[in-house]
Amino acid sequence: MWTDKQRGIRVSQEELLCKNACGYYGNPAWKGFCSKCWRERSRPPGSQTQDTRPSSDGAPPTFSKFEEKKNIEKGRRISTVRRLFWGSASPSKPQETSESHTKMLKAYESLEPGDFTGFLKILRSPSSQRLQSRCTAFLNTMEAYHNLQIQKQSDLVQDFYQSFAEYFRSFPESQVTQIMEHVEKLIMTRLHKWVFCHDSCDDEQKDLALQRRIRSLNWVTPQMLSVPFPDEDTPVTGDPFLPAITAIIEMDAKRAPQDKLACVSKCSQHIFEALSTSNNEPANADDFLTSLVYVVLKANPPRLHSNMQYMIRFGLPHSLMAGESGYYFTNLSCAVAFIEKLDGPALNLSPEQFDGYMRGQRAPATLRRQQKANNTQKLLEELQGRQEKLHQGVNALNMQLQKWGEVVNSQLDEITRQFDKVQKVITAQMEASEVGTSSAEDGSQQKEEEQQPECEALKETV
Repeated sequence: MWTDKQRGIRVSQEELLCKNACGYYGNPAWKGFCSKCWRERSRPPGSQTQDTRPSSDGAPPTFSKFEEKKNIEKGRRISTVRRLFWGSASPSKPQETSESHTKMLKAYESLEPGDFTGFLKILRSPSSQRLQSRCTAFLNTMEAYHNLQIQKQSDLVQDFYQSFAEYFRSFPESQVTQIMEHVEKLIMTRLHKWVFCHDSCDDEQKDLALQRRIRSLNWVTPQMLSVPFPDEDTPVTGDPFLPAITAIIEMDAKRAPQDKLACVSKCSQHIFEALSTSNNEPANADDFLTSLVYVVLKANPPRLHSNMQYMIRFGLPHSLMAGESGYYFTNLSCAVAFIEKLDGPALNLSPEQFDGYMRGQRAPATLRRQQKANNTQKLLEELQGRQEKLHQGVNALNMQLQKWGEVVNSQLDEITRQFDKVQKVITAQMEASEVGTSSAEDGSQQKEEEQQPECEALKETV
């Protein structure tokens, strides 16, 4: 049985999209914009892009001076990126031959999806020496300037992604995406220790604040959030969202942004599986978001804010702006924003009831019953474990007694066999001695009988 209560959280598909109506997913961290629109809005006023296309009457653009200044700034930026990639503003290395370039492109075209080891082998091949040098130079430069502001480091990494992707502009978009995912994993696995939770930002303080906030909301029940959850009368074996909780906790152990994002996707997929399996019907977006809020409250993932900011700053933009992973990440951002602003009306509680729960003066009846049921279940599991250990001990003792009896019986059988052998040897010796004595007596008597005629003949002769 599932609750039919009105959902506490409702977010339409349109509300998840970018406020600039570009078609990509927005994010609360970007004030509702996608990463592309947010970066454009965050640029200094002198570097914003203007529409310089000619008007419908054929008049030339009126921002010629601004366009010239923009081109100068763009040239400086390209020069800076080149210094990062090649080590100098004007690379002195000779251009690659068309033959080696074609060979390298064919190698990348034959790369299997998800084959990161194969990507590394191709990158280390002689035909990809230039790309490998660019990666090495960029990594060395980023490590040397790891004290830069975190936003500047983010811009440098994003510029590197864009420049590297230009090398494969002749490839289909799917193949470019695949290659860039390998590049991201290579670069950010190395830079993780330098840029994650950087000293120039307040990610650590926000992590602690978010953890305290989630910990203070440990009294929130699935019924308060209107999460589709089995009723008390329905027999269940554990929390159906436990795999999702485990997946979101594993996110902090990953280093590459795409691996962290994969944990978010895995968590979301487990939520959909739990909803569809228990509800026997496809889950909707409202059920998913409320369930994700419940999972985050129960898991209280370590360094959640830092992990999300790490993916935003250094992940591939397309992974967060579109597709399945972008949808899941956007919902996670909405869930965190909801938790930070959670109040009584969102849980169908009065302000007094909400304050009482927050101070620990009240506890939901369902929560008390659940705690009591959990304690009883733990006690039963403990007793069951003791009983299993007792049975194991009895079985082990029986096995030892059985083995001991078998050893004793085998020793007795061996002693009996040895005794029989000795007895047979003694009997054989006695019989042999008796036979020898009787044979000697018979021989002496026969000899006397043979000598008796000779004695009689001698007497007659005398």
